[in-house]
Amino acid sequence: MKDTFYFPHDYNSRTDEKIKLLIRKHGIEGYGIFWAIVEDLYNNTNVLRLDYDGIAYDLRTNYDTIKSVINDFDLFIITGDFFGSKSIERRLNERNEKSEKARKSISNRWKKYERNTNVIRSEYECNTIKERKGKEIKGNSIEINIEREEAQKKVENNISQLPPSQNEVIEFYNSNGYADSGAGKFWNYYNLANWKDKDGGNMIPFWKQKAYGTWFKDAEKIKTFGVNKNILR
Repeated sequence: MKDTFYFPHDYNSRTDEKIKLLIRKHGIEGYGIFWAIVEDLYNNTNVLRLDYDGIAYDLRTNYDTIKSVINDFDLFIITGDFFGSKSIERRLNERNEKSEKARKSISNRWKKYERNTNVIRSEYECNTIKERKGKEIKGNSIEINIEREEAQKKVENNISQLPPSQNEVIEFYNSNGYADSGAGKFWNYYNLANWKDKDGGNMIPFWKQKAYGTWFKDAEKIKTFGVNKNILR
């Protein structure tokens, strides 16, 4: 079963000029279609194929409306046969960044705990540890608030998204049935180019869509033989 994550739905999204134009042309149906597509993008790592007929069938509407919602209001970014959203990509990156910080914090706390368990504590020492833990919990709450404020500042200042690590690229390739070798080629190419487009200007809008639309090659697919043998070609 897939993990389910909360994603923010801005309560004032209908005041956005792009959304106003969408509703003016397609009514509240168009607004509902927009959010349905946003949900699908969140569930598919912010990459969907431009299958207007398929999306129309899934949402029980028509081809022309789906095509208009995706193309006519500058709400999505289209690359080749795929599309996604800059806003969703930014929020996914923020969520991943917070998760990584949380993992590091938990790991550090366990290391401290393991060191402390090597010493036999007196009753007085145990009481002292309880008091210290209370302070640590309060300190952790302050750290979480600071992290939340830092993330908000990044959004407000429109700071560019962080490039992925090599392990993130490998994990994405593997989850889609492609080998480490293809992930390495992709990561090395854009890492040397500082994650910018061919002309060296803007950073690529979102790397997963770039890999999906351009770099996934049949030659890099994971070949499976037998029951549980995966051979990387």
